[in-house]
Amino acid sequence: MHILDIFKSTPTTFSFEFSPPRNETSAQELYPAIAELEELKPNFVSVTYGAGGSTRNSTHDLVVTLKDGGQLDPVPHLTTVCHSRSEIDSILLRYAQHGISNIQALSGDPPKNMPGYDRSNDAFRYAADLVSHISEFNRSGVHPDPRGFGIGVGGYPEGHPATPNRLLEIDYLKAKVDAGANYIVTQLFFDNHDFYDFRERCELAGIDVPIIAGIMPIITSKNLARMSELALGIHYPAKLLRAIQRCDGDETAVRRVGIHWATEQCRDLLDNKIRGIHFYTFNRSTATREIYTSLGVKDSRVLAGIR
Repeated sequence: MHILDIFKSTPTTFSFEFSPPRNETSAQELYPAIAELEELKPNFVSVTYGAGGSTRNSTHDLVVTLKDGGQLDPVPHLTTVCHSRSEIDSILLRYAQHGISNIQALSGDPPKNMPGYDRSNDAFRYAADLVSHISEFNRSGVHPDPRGFGIGVGGYPEGHPATPNRLLEIDYLKAKVDAGANYIVTQLFFDNHDFYDFRERCELAGIDVPIIAGIMPIITSKNLARMSELALGIHYPAKLLRAIQRCDGDETAVRRVGIHWATEQCRDLLDNKIRGIHFYTFNRSTATREIYTSLGVKDSRVLAGIR
C-alpha cells in the first residue's frame, strides 16, 4: 500500500522495524517475533540495510518474504554508501517488479571494516540525491503504481551527529522533502519535548509531510549502551537515568523502567496528535506488545482511531 494511501486512511500510523537475520540463530529469533507482532496489525514494517549495503541480499530476501506473505507491508531501507547508480537502479527495479510500494532512503554509514572510506566514489553522497533519483525512477513508469515508490527519509529531533549546525540540519531535511520525500521517520529519542520542538522547526521551515516518531524501549543495560553507539549524541533525560540507577543492576527492574518510560512517551505522543509511531524492535516482540497492552489495545487499527 502506497504510504500516501496509508496516511489518508488513518490519522495515526503504527509501524515496526526489523533487521534481516545474519545467521540461523538470529533467524530463529526474528521470525517468531514477526509472527507475534503481525497480530498487532501494523500499518507497515521497515527492514534495515546494513552499513555499506552489507545486508543487501538478506534485506531483499526478507522484504520479499514479508511481501509474499501478504500480512505485513514491508518498507526496505536503501542507502547511498558503496553503491553505483546502476546498482541502485537494479535494486529499485527488483523492488518494483515485486510490487514493493515504499522505500526508506538514507545516506547510511560505511562498513566498520572500511575506515576512511572515500564517499566521492559513491553515485549519491547525500540522502537528498538518492531521493531525487528515486523520484526520477518513479517518473519512468516502471513501477506498477503510477506514483512509483512512496519515499521516506530520516529526521533527527536531537540533531544529526554530522551536522552540529541545527539551522543547516533543517535545510538539509527540507532538501530531502523538496526532492520528493513523502514522510519522515525520526531517530529514536527519550524526551518528547525534543520531538515537539523538532516538529515545530519543521513547520517553520515549510516541511509539511507527516513526521513519524521513532521509539525504542530500553530493555537491558546493554541495550542502553548499544543505543548510545547507534544514535550518537542521544539525549538521556536525567529522570530516566536516575530511575535506571535506582535499579542497582537488577535487569528485570531496568526492563520495567524502560518499558514504562516508552509507554508514557507513546501515551503523550498520542495525546499530542502524533502522525505516527515507529517502534525499533531489535527483532524482538515482547516489549512492543507490552506497550500496546498498556495503551489499552492490541490492534493498531483500533489504536489509530483513538484521538
